Amino acid sequence: MSRFWSDIVHRLTPYVPGEQPALAHPVKLNTNENPYPPSPRVVEAIRRELGEDGASLRKYPDPTARALRETVAKHHGLRIEQVFAGNGSDEVLAHAFQALLKHDRPIRFPDITYSFYPVYAQLYGVEYETVPLNADFAIDVDDYRAPCGGVLLPNPNAPTGRALPLAEIEVLLKANPDAPVIIDEAYVDFGAQSAMSLIDAYPNLLVVQTTSKARSLAGMRVGFAFGDPALIEALTRVKDSFNSYPLDRLAQVAAIASYEDQAWFEEGCAKVIASRERLTSQLRALGFDVVPSGANFVFTKHPALDAATLAAALKEKEFFVRHFKLPRIDQHLRISIGTPAECDALVAALTQIVG
Repeated sequence: MSRFWSDIVHRLTPYVPGEQPALAHPVKLNTNENPYPPSPRVVEAIRRELGEDGASLRKYPDPTARALRETVAKHHGLRIEQVFAGNGSDEVLAHAFQALLKHDRPIRFPDITYSFYPVYAQLYGVEYETVPLNADFAIDVDDYRAPCGGVLLPNPNAPTGRALPLAEIEVLLKANPDAPVIIDEAYVDFGAQSAMSLIDAYPNLLVVQTTSKARSLAGMRVGFAFGDPALIEALTRVKDSFNSYPLDRLAQVAAIASYEDQAWFEEGCAKVIASRERLTSQLRALGFDVVPSGANFVFTKHPALDAATLAAALKEKEFFVRHFKLPRIDQHLRISIGTPAECDALVAALTQIVG
């Protein structure tokens, strides 16, 4: 049936998400999900929205997500016109590729980074150049001084977990005053510095965040972009030409409730960070090299053991981690941070495998 495909479909290499195992009780450490549930206020907000008979679901949601954007704007000390809400940060990024990154010059992003970026570039016909990370898997902002159509960086980077300090982000912005600079902060709440404080000073800065990781709402699909009102308007124009109702009623009230429970959010992040540091120490004690992480995962390799073999051995024991068959990182594993019990079980399994 491929004879009916558009030409672009033949040329696409789609993004491949982490495996979703069908086992009853896997130790699932391959998709960077939060090991803890969202705030109880989230569940209560969804119940209130549904009511007794779910009648609210027969009506369209607010296409502007105004109440949600007001809540998030207040949380970050911004104005509502500086906030865009979308169906997960992946959709927000997709809109950014169309609205802000399609120019005469190619955009630039790291050679080792979120693998959706080249997929979006291919889908939307955006020319791009990759910039190599250094030998320690760190981003050197001086490598992004050449004129370009835009710069796109995750901070912390994925899948490495390394974070850039805020001062380096500002250097990057000053070096690219005539190009949009998008900072993808999916993991920023686990120890990195957000670029949110730079928004008013740099009209070319767009910060993208998600509720999937630190707020435990991966199943709700809520993401945001923050920036100058002109950038937000560009995203809105693309959204309203594609899907005027991207966020359903339940997602909107769930995200609002999450932002209203700051204590739960902070406690959850602290628990993940503590487990990450403990797991890092345990892995190093087993002989693993671990890249310093500011995210809810670690990026690690064993100098004497093949990464694909390790991942397969773990899978036999029903532990799922992420292995990327890509240049420079094919001997590394990305391991999401689970509960303390899950991390301890992983270490016990690796101890057996390493021998």
